[in-house]
Amino acid sequence: MAHLRETSDKALKLLRTLPRVQIGNLRPNPNSKQNDKRGRAQHGGDKHGAGNKGSGQRQNFMRLGYETGNQPFYLRFPYEPYYKGHHMKRQYPPISLLQLQVLIDTNRIDISQPVDISTLCNSGLLKLKPAEMEYGFQLTDEGLDNFKAKINIEVQHANEAVIAAIERNGGVIRTAYYDPRSLHMLANAKKWFEKGVPIPYRMMPPQDAVDYYTDAKNRGYLANPEEISKDRLVLAQKYGYQLPRIEDDSAYEMLSATKDPRQVFYGLEPGWLINVVDKTIMRRKK
Repeated sequence: MAHLRETSDKALKLLRTLPRVQIGNLRPNPNSKQNDKRGRAQHGGDKHGAGNKGSGQRQNFMRLGYETGNQPFYLRFPYEPYYKGHHMKRQYPPISLLQLQVLIDTNRIDISQPVDISTLCNSGLLKLKPAEMEYGFQLTDEGLDNFKAKINIEVQHANEAVIAAIERNGGVIRTAYYDPRSLHMLANAKKWFEKGVPIPYRMMPPQDAVDYYTDAKNRGYLANPEEISKDRLVLAQKYGYQLPRIEDDSAYEMLSATKDPRQVFYGLEPGWLINVVDKTIMRRKK
């Protein structure tokens, strides 16, 4: 009897400490209820992930760029003048010195001949799209210390470090402008020659590009050759290398090869007609 009395005392003591049984603290047993209806965004749910009402629920998809509300983004914010004419700006796809060295090492480019846009596009690894405002290539300084080739290259844009890397190895670099028609010819020369049309003259650069291509520091094709020779020496002193003498080089003829400012292809003058089928050149009478 003593044992039962102790047990009942413990039970009563426990009931005194526990909260009262109320509607607010009643809970069903775990897993005793199953919800047959799954939530949103799941198959079998009431909304199927489409939300509540509106065009989204009815699969009436809004057009690309549409914003709900009365005032879209381009009306909420003021006009920014630095966007003016952005779609008309000339673009220059980059090609690094590292990429150029790889093209040379894999025999994609023959450095025994001058290199221009046509040579780079004929490698099969580089493309130029004049229709998308691409006006040529810019040579970047990635792989500057690993570039060892002696090359005569013509690009559309290059900085001072790139020019120094080319001339340090005894090479020659030149920046030149090409109009869109000339760029189409250089990007796919075979397709142009198959048209049976005489080679036209290259147009001169626009007013906003004249300063760049007449500056000897940029090795512009319209710059004074004497000023370019002086700046080659100044750049060699600045970067601390001995400037090789091109005149004493065995490949002097290749390194000194240049284009006329109105010429598009090396060795082909404006007005000549190229017959791809017969592999002949029809020269213009002087």
